[in-house]
Amino acid sequence: MYRVDPKQAVLDHVSRQAGGEGERALSPAAEAIIAAPVERSLSGAVVVGVVQVVEAVLLATLGYGIYEYYVELGQPAFYVPVILASCLLANVLFNAGRTHRIAAYRSLFGQLGRVLVAWTLVMVVLAVGIFFFKAADLFSRVWLASWFVAGAVLLVAYRLALRALIMRWTAHGRLRRRTVIVGGGKDAEALIDQIKAGASNDISLLGLFDDRIDDRSPDTVAGYPKLGKVADLIEFARRSQVDLVIVSMPLSAEKRVLDMLTQLWVLPVDIRLSAHMSKLKFTDKAYSYVGDIAVFDMADRPISDWNLVFKWVFDKVVALTALILLSPVMIATAIAIKLESKGPVFFMQSRHGFNNELIKIYKFRSMRTDMLDVSAAKLVTKGDPRVTKVGRFIRKTSIDELPQLFNVLKDELSIVGPRPHALQAKADNQLYYEAVEGYFARHRVKPGMTGWAQINGWRGETDTIDKIMQRVNHDLYYIEHWSILLDLYIVVMTPVSLVSHNENAY
Repeated sequence: MYRVDPKQAVLDHVSRQAGGEGERALSPAAEAIIAAPVERSLSGAVVVGVVQVVEAVLLATLGYGIYEYYVELGQPAFYVPVILASCLLANVLFNAGRTHRIAAYRSLFGQLGRVLVAWTLVMVVLAVGIFFFKAADLFSRVWLASWFVAGAVLLVAYRLALRALIMRWTAHGRLRRRTVIVGGGKDAEALIDQIKAGASNDISLLGLFDDRIDDRSPDTVAGYPKLGKVADLIEFARRSQVDLVIVSMPLSAEKRVLDMLTQLWVLPVDIRLSAHMSKLKFTDKAYSYVGDIAVFDMADRPISDWNLVFKWVFDKVVALTALILLSPVMIATAIAIKLESKGPVFFMQSRHGFNNELIKIYKFRSMRTDMLDVSAAKLVTKGDPRVTKVGRFIRKTSIDELPQLFNVLKDELSIVGPRPHALQAKADNQLYYEAVEGYFARHRVKPGMTGWAQINGWRGETDTIDKIMQRVNHDLYYIEHWSILLDLYIVVMTPVSLVSHNENAY
């Protein structure tokens, strides 16, 4: 069996990229997939959430519209709470009937039948409630009957339009998770058969990766090509969208599974172990499902679905607010830089962003133009002659980082996240990714302007391996414990940390 050093595989790729030697060569089949255009995928959880909100708003608007234009009996104070409560109950029953799922949206008669039954139950509960509370004089029976009939028509029309949209998105791959299989041979063939039978609408299978190079792992399995070894999957996922990795290995193959995880945990993808090879039978609660395929969860994308939406909104709101409030400081800084030394106000530098993508970050220039270190191969030290007087102040106070608010608006950075390091930054003459194992796992989320490491005193010079290890450990803690409240706490504590932890900022 072919074995690779997982850490060295990652280092080889990044050293090529950072050193300008180009990307790691992959197989022709893998390169063809990378070159093919890809429609931007949609989160099924977000789609379902939006569908529910729109449906509830339409029903509530219809109920109030019928009252407003056709009913003279009763007051809004009675109708509005009843309408809202009825829409809430309808949503609960629709979910209980499992009609708010992507798979349900693709069906026709089954979906419509359950929706109409649930809507009828809502009207029955409403009618019974009006009767028992002796509120018949407060509500119009014409309104109730009209809302029931019109609501049923609305729901049928809405669900038919929704089905057409979902089927279109499915056909274009926007609701399918781009998936690769780790493993090969007969076991992978059985998994592919299961995918075709029960998960073809949820999975867009790209191919397989397997370290074995003998007869047990042919170049083509069930019509899908072997794209390379597991180490190649890291490069493949950097250059092409991969949402899901399904591992086709038995639970007893602990060494192979561990080798695979050691290599792939740095990627921002969901990793699942297929249960189709396990002879052990667990309860249904022990499994999660991809389509109809039972799997074990091994690793999750750190921030996804609605959490990704919440973080995006948080970033944009905070960035716009900060730009407005801090614009006088930024203008004054730009003037001071121009008055002290010749050269541009801004300094741009390449750094690794989300999933190791190269991005250009903006900073206020803090060094003399004739002594700039574009690659940041040499760390700035105390009393560094390259730094201007204005530069020392803005670096000490982190004002030099404020232009990165524009990177946030461009969706390249987050307000909070692991700080993006210079590509050639070193500690004890070792590149960061050489000094710290698992370094690239910090790139599973977008880098940030500030982070958990910074507010805990790990900002500024990282001249020793211990310092960079502390930073990385804090970054990984942040990724594993992320929440909007944690982001808010870090934003609030950042100004405090600038005062209390600035001894290493030069």
